[in-house]
Amino acid sequence: MSLLKMQIPSDFIGASASALCLVHCIATPFLFVAQSAISGWWAALDYGFIVITFLAVFFSARQTSRKWMQFALYGGWVVLSILIINEKMTFILLGEAWKYGAAFGLISLHLYNRKLSRCNDVGCAAH
Repeated sequence: MSLLKMQIPSDFIGASASALCLVHCIATPFLFVAQSAISGWWAALDYGFIVITFLAVFFSARQTSRKWMQFALYGGWVVLSILIINEKMTFILLGEAWKYGAAFGLISLHLYNRKLSRCNDVGCAAH
């Protein structure tokens, strides 16, 4: 069985990864206050979240029964990824709330997709 045809709980994984990303973003300032030097692995988690959420979006978009949901999932991922990369590279100074909003939006999309718009029939096509 190929990886692309496996039934994985991609919306659950996506919502969970986005939620962990949100917790990571919220916890980072407190950890910097509590400890003066945080190892590089904590900062590298941002890139791990980008990869994990992309995979979850990819599989969720392939399984959704709504065409607009595919665009919304990919759009939410692009926005969150740009905001994370912007934070690392500082192209534009933005507040943390932008990342929180994007992560919450992606969580919401995954949960909505999981609950209401799954394509469960074998012959079901995205519309």
